Amino acid sequence: MPALIWMVKIPIVNITKAVITAAGAHQRSLPLQTLIDTRGVARSALAILAGEILDAGVSEIAVIVCPGDEAAYADAAGELARQMQFIPQHEPLGYGHAVHCAAAFTGRDPFLLTVGDHLYTSRGEASCVAQLLATARAAKCPVSAVQSTHESKLPFYGCVGGRRVQGAERLYEIETVIEKPTPTEAEQKLVVPGLRAGHYLCFFGMHVLTADVMDKLGSQLADEGRADLSRALAGTAGHERYLAHELLGRRHDIDLHYGLLATQLALGLAGNDRDEVLTLITEALVQSHA
Repeated sequence: MPALIWMVKIPIVNITKAVITAAGAHQRSLPLQTLIDTRGVARSALAILAGEILDAGVSEIAVIVCPGDEAAYADAAGELARQMQFIPQHEPLGYGHAVHCAAAFTGRDPFLLTVGDHLYTSRGEASCVAQLLATARAAKCPVSAVQSTHESKLPFYGCVGGRRVQGAERLYEIETVIEKPTPTEAEQKLVVPGLRAGHYLCFFGMHVLTADVMDKLGSQLADEGRADLSRALAGTAGHERYLAHELLGRRHDIDLHYGLLATQLALGLAGNDRDEVLTLITEALVQSHA
C-alpha cells in the first residue's frame, strides 16, 4: 500500500468542547436511566458520562436530543446542566446528521464526541476520556478510541483497520473505516496484526475530531440529504493522520440486551462498593440454585 501523505490542517492542542449524541429513537431514554456510580452515588447515565468529560478538562458540552426532551435531559444532568446546552435534532436523518447538529457549537475547534448510551470503566488511574484527550493532545491529530471486539459483535459497531504505531503501545494508524462490517468483510479488510484471531478494533463510542469532519458531514447532507459519520471518518483516514487508541478500559453499551444490568455491575465492581456488589452476586447465585 503506498504511503499516505498526512496533512494536519488544524493541530489539536486544547480540547474544551464535547458533543454527546442522544437523539436516537431507540436510545433517547437510556441516558436518563439511574445507576449507582463508582462512588456509590445514584446518578443518571447522562450525569455519570458528563461528569467524566468535565473532570477531564472539557468545559462545554452539547447534547443532541429529540425535540421536546430538553427539559428531561437538563433535569437528569442536575447541577452539570450549567455547563451543557441541549440541541434538538429536528429531523431523524441519521447519526451523522445528529453529529452535524452541533456544527455551530463546535465551530472550527476540535471536539470530543461521545454517545449517550455508553458508559466507561478505566483500568488505570486516568479515566477513559482523559486517556483519549491526552493522546489527541500529544499526537495533535484526530483520534478514535477502540476496543478489541469479537467478530460476533461486529453488527453493533464501526470498525477500523490499520497498523500499529512503532514504539507506541495500543496505538494504531487508521487506514480503513467500515461501519458494521460482516465477518467476511472484516477478515478481508480489517485484520490488524497482533490481535487475537476473530477480534477486530471496533469503535469505543468516543472520538476526538476536528472541524474537517463537520465539513465532510455538511457536504454529505448538502449532496444526499443524509450523512454517515463512518464515511466521513474514512475520508479523514485518507487525507490526514488519524489514530486509533485502544484505551485501558472497557465500554459498556446500555442499549444491549441486559446492557443496563451489565453496566451497573461493571460500575459496582470498579468502584468503592466492590465487596458489597460481590456479596450480592454470590447471594443471588446461591439462592438461584437453592
